[in-house]
Amino acid sequence: MQAFTRNGTTLHYSLRGNVSDPALVFSNSLGTDFRIWDQVADGLPPDLCILRYDKRGHGLSDLPEGEWGMADHVADLSGLMDHLGLQAAVICGLSVGGMIAQGLAAERRDLVRALILCDTGAKIGTPEMWQERIETALGAGLSAMADGVMQRWFTEPFRTADPTFPIWHNMLCRTTPGGYAGTCQAIADTDLQESTSRLRVPCLGICGAQDGATPPDLVRETTALIPGSRFELIKDAGHIPCVEQPERTTELIAGFLSEIGHITT
Repeated sequence: MQAFTRNGTTLHYSLRGNVSDPALVFSNSLGTDFRIWDQVADGLPPDLCILRYDKRGHGLSDLPEGEWGMADHVADLSGLMDHLGLQAAVICGLSVGGMIAQGLAAERRDLVRALILCDTGAKIGTPEMWQERIETALGAGLSAMADGVMQRWFTEPFRTADPTFPIWHNMLCRTTPGGYAGTCQAIADTDLQESTSRLRVPCLGICGAQDGATPPDLVRETTALIPGSRFELIKDAGHIPCVEQPERTTELIAGFLSEIGHITT
């Protein structure tokens, strides 16, 4: 296991490869840990340096006390990258991870060569929606909302037939209520439309065609804020295509990395 501590908060991470190689950083979604990227990471070239990590309050990372927000999520990632000596990386973020990626690109241009925005937005949902989730998470626990979340995360065939589905359900339910609620509040307080529209980096947008959390139109509109970006739809996938359609997700990511000269094929 690998760990990094920033301002008293320990983050669990996984680094594969040499930091001198071209780097790809994955930032995962609300209610998940970095294992959602396992199949994608395994399918990418071995000479690529790959960093995955658990956000604060998720996976094996600490849940800090007190109030914190999106700026802290961004600072966690920039601090981890500085600690490891990673620069000019491609940042691939899913859902809130995509918001973290956008925030990092705005704050630390030196760390970001390009963006892959997966099933995300510059602004997601409404304060009322997030407040309802916060109250449920802290009051009844994540299991009380799990069935509804699974319907947004995965298509009906995956939920009924894939043998790994219970694992993802368990991953959500075992996320700390405080980590989930704190990240919900961070999302509710965040609107990146202005700062993202000022970004000038290569950008690929990806979205599952049946995403019930960040619908394709939202992801397409967010991607279009960055001049020169392009958008790809992944069939037969919901909010987490890296789990439901890992081969297609890997193909799109590898193709983009090759297009921008980050890897050679």
